[in-house]
Amino acid sequence: MTDLTRPPVKPARPHFSSGPCVKRPGWTPQNLDTSLLGRSHRAKPGKARIAEAIALTHKLLELPKDYRVGIMPASDTGAFEAALWSMLGARGVEVIAWESFGSGWANDIVKELGLGNAKVTEAPYGALPDLTKVDFTRDVIFTWNGTTSGVRVPDGKWIPGDRAGLTFADATSAAFAQEVDWPKIDVATYSFQKALGGEAQHGVLILSPRAVQRLESFMPKRPIPKIFRLAKGGQLIQGIFEGETINTPSMLVIEDYLDALRWAERIGGLAALIARANANAAVIDRWVSRTPWVKHLAADPKTRSNTSVCLTFDERAAPVAKQATLAKAIAARLEAERAAYDIGAYRDAPPGLRIWCGSTVEASDLEALMPWLDWAYDIEIGRA
Repeated sequence: MTDLTRPPVKPARPHFSSGPCVKRPGWTPQNLDTSLLGRSHRAKPGKARIAEAIALTHKLLELPKDYRVGIMPASDTGAFEAALWSMLGARGVEVIAWESFGSGWANDIVKELGLGNAKVTEAPYGALPDLTKVDFTRDVIFTWNGTTSGVRVPDGKWIPGDRAGLTFADATSAAFAQEVDWPKIDVATYSFQKALGGEAQHGVLILSPRAVQRLESFMPKRPIPKIFRLAKGGQLIQGIFEGETINTPSMLVIEDYLDALRWAERIGGLAALIARANANAAVIDRWVSRTPWVKHLAADPKTRSNTSVCLTFDERAAPVAKQATLAKAIAARLEAERAAYDIGAYRDAPPGLRIWCGSTVEASDLEALMPWLDWAYDIEIGRA
């Protein structure tokens, strides 16, 4: 392709950011109920609305009946940090890291919490560590889907049902788009802004009965900031899981989350959401298979994400020394054309592109995007 053969059709919604992610199809601000703005979230109507969001979350994720769902401050990070600070230290810890967020959790556990009995198992971007060697006598911390590498765990079969430790899964780019083996997970977190295209600020914390038992039987000696406290006096703070958040939530954000949950329910629930994400990722996979200059960062198809699809350049098509410049130029050109927004690779990842394929994306927009990627590459490689 050349500039003279620019693609005739652009994506109707060129929003392919991996967070905040695109709103659900048909979203407008007018869909949101604003009657509770300016009212206390602790009043009966506000508390009821938060409780409704919790109940719908539990239903749509198809969680076991005895799992608890709570809404936390500070997005996925706040929810996951609350779990780490409140629960770790009862036994040894193993952190599995293969991308930036897993590495971040390892840093917090080793350097900030200062847990001496912590083991870090790593793999480079694009690969998974050997999961058969994970020590489940320890608490195990991992990302279900590596948002910045496009690598996910293939399933939960590698996690034993009779494990001694707890499993902590940062599932922020997996929830509502991938089949999470919930009985194998004791603590999971995600943010509104990922798979359902909600607004930022709040995170969701999911606890198994084993996680609740840990909170009620183990009290860390370290100080725990107020926004991280999940238990008091040896008892779980029940209100967090009944609509009473630790700090003041945005009721507008809650309404937006409810809108997304109701949309998900209307289209067929979890199965429909997963099917949409799979179909979206398949569009890119077909394009990669016929495009010589690009490849998936995730080498193994079994561990390839269907949400945060990460792409890199074939070394024969783009010299390694020029790949970072090329990736930035392609992303900038497509943004200027309003064909794709925010598709550059994460800053700590290898140079390339990252395209969100979660359930709120339309496959038709991805189909329209693929020729634009070819067009931008041809222009930029010709200028290099």
